[in-house]
Amino acid sequence: MAESRALIDHFAIYVKDIKKAREFYEPLLTLLGAEVKHDFEEHGYVGYERPGYANQFGFAHDPSKPVGMSHIAFKADNRELVQEFYELAVKNGGQDNGKPGIREHYAPDYYAAFIFDPDGNNVEIATRSQI
Repeated sequence: MAESRALIDHFAIYVKDIKKAREFYEPLLTLLGAEVKHDFEEHGYVGYERPGYANQFGFAHDPSKPVGMSHIAFKADNRELVQEFYELAVKNGGQDNGKPGIREHYAPDYYAAFIFDPDGNNVEIATRSQI
């Protein structure tokens, strides 16, 4: 694999309940093509990567750490995937924080949706695709 030019190698959010977080995030990340890369649930961490990409998203549970991180935005290939991600997130226990649509205040072609995860983190799914 060629060296990634991604700005971020990996990041994790702290959650109250790792099993509940996994039930919420795993179907969403699978929809985006990610797979479990590190499964240390019993030790408080699960990490996901897209094959061929060098950055990782994960969640962790540590009672000594505060929950959350505020905001994360995932990238979708098209608007249909934004809609599908949003619907699946709400079905999995997420709370609507902005239905799919154009967000011209970000950019004329910025199409996104926002959901609060079970721990209150603001999760965004966005694309600049015209379809």
